[in-house]
Amino acid sequence: MNRTDLIMFEKIIGYEFKDKRLLEEALRHSSFVNELNETGVKDNERLEFLGDAALNLVVGHILMTHYPDTKEGNLSRMRARLVNESLLADVARQISLGKFLNLGKGERITNGREKSSILADAYEAVLAAVYLDGGFDAVFIMIEKHFSDFISSDSVPEMVNDYKSRLQEIAQERFKTVPEYRVAAEKGPDHDKTFIIHLHIDTIQTEGAGKNKKAAEQDAARKALELLAP
Repeated sequence: MNRTDLIMFEKIIGYEFKDKRLLEEALRHSSFVNELNETGVKDNERLEFLGDAALNLVVGHILMTHYPDTKEGNLSRMRARLVNESLLADVARQISLGKFLNLGKGERITNGREKSSILADAYEAVLAAVYLDGGFDAVFIMIEKHFSDFISSDSVPEMVNDYKSRLQEIAQERFKTVPEYRVAAEKGPDHDKTFIIHLHIDTIQTEGAGKNKKAAEQDAARKALELLAP
């Protein structure tokens, strides 16, 4: 990657590095380093490790500030919904991160610049680079800017009451499988329908109702969680 590309990316993220080598490392995927076959050239995996820690700390801090009356358990679930591969990849796409990554030939051929796992890891590596170069305040400002639209009062109920995601996490851990949902019935006229969703997982079966399929699935998942509760 040439210096012009680095400068362009700095403008996009709104941060100018004092040590450009940190940014170069953050944008260097392991596939690129493996094919380069040069000693002393590092990929971004170590930075990814540090960036993950910084991200969790900053998002936790912001959530506590925004929602002073929310309990620890709900704050943890909210943070888990925010700090996940899918959302991090979306943030990475917003700053065109994939365009600036150094990838090996294999990843380039298989459209690695759009892979959520690669983008999410690289985003965390960039955060670590900013932290090492500019300190906590610099990375705090960047994360707050990128996540401000997601951390809002409107998103709290959905994140806290995302029963489907919580059930899936428990199901994968306990049963090594995921819940199955199917529409069991649709009641009422088109302008005022109620959906009945049947949920099945292992030996547990529940039914949920809602004005749309998503709401009915959440209701079924909530009931399943109640059955699974210790």
